Amino acid sequence: MSATTPLRLGSIAPNFDAETTTGPINFHEFIGDNWVILFSHPEDYTPVCTTELGAFAKLEPEFTKRGVKLIGLSANTIESHGGWIKDIDEISGSQLKFPIIGDKERKVALAYDMIDHQDATNVDSKGVAFTIRSVFIIDPKKTIRTILSYPASTGRNTAEVLRIVDSLQTGDKNKVTTPINWVPGDDVIVHPTIKTEEARKIFPKMTVVKPYLRFTPLPKEDTSANV
Repeated sequence: MSATTPLRLGSIAPNFDAETTTGPINFHEFIGDNWVILFSHPEDYTPVCTTELGAFAKLEPEFTKRGVKLIGLSANTIESHGGWIKDIDEISGSQLKFPIIGDKERKVALAYDMIDHQDATNVDSKGVAFTIRSVFIIDPKKTIRTILSYPASTGRNTAEVLRIVDSLQTGDKNKVTTPINWVPGDDVIVHPTIKTEEARKIFPKMTVVKPYLRFTPLPKEDTSANV
């Protein structure tokens, strides 16, 4: 399996069959009508990734409320994952329930271009490149909406991943975009495709800063965080 064209925002997430810690899956069937966050790890029993998986496990209920499934990937076997999950639960006090894909042959990693070209030492004993720590947020139409890539030295921010989900879902529902550092409850930006005359009817409290920059209040209860 390999990506024939580079993955970009708006690309359809490549489908694949894989073994996971909760059983075999077909990825598109796993997505179903849900949003999905697919995130990769270089190897089991690595310190930064251990902290990340514990954090995702603790925050999983918030993602679930928003109709989002979590699925991890690590370049090791399912058997190795099982032992690692025990460590993760012990260290974080969590109960990791979401599946982790076994990708020892890097088939999924190659399809999603999760290979580290920056750090040439990031390889296994056979010289095969490990996966980098990527995040893909995928909507129910199987469309990739966000791509994040982190170096091995830097842990991810689970709150930021959740914030992105809230921004995407809220924007889709309300015809808005979100400004810098937005969190649910802050003012939002009226989508630029909506003409001002129409926008005033939809958003009566709209403030026009510039013709292309129009803010409107959006209470938290009208966002996807109201769950």
